[in-house]
Amino acid sequence: MQGFIKQLESLSSAEDFLQFFRISFDQKVVNVSRLHILKRFFQYIRQQDALPQDNEAAVFALYHGLLLKAYNDFVISTPAEEKVFKVFQDVNGRQHVSLDNLRASLPARDAA
Repeated sequence: MQGFIKQLESLSSAEDFLQFFRISFDQKVVNVSRLHILKRFFQYIRQQDALPQDNEAAVFALYHGLLLKAYNDFVISTPAEEKVFKVFQDVNGRQHVSLDNLRASLPARDAA
């Protein structure tokens, strides 16, 4: 199991993960959604009640399925629709700041 963990730790890009888990992919999808795919993959892992212990093949199979699911989320949808990152969750990516908040953030001016 340690060897499997070391291999996972060496992966750094969405392409690395997809290739490691032997998932064929469209480079255009990955170019647009690479960070979203990885974040969704790790969200899916965290949602698991229990992960297989001391069974590398079972962990590989589980992770393969979760990564494939994460990748497919962005084949049929877009990052803006999937709202993986907080910026997309906040009112469709728009922040509202009132004029009073802007004024309060300005440095105080000396009334001379």
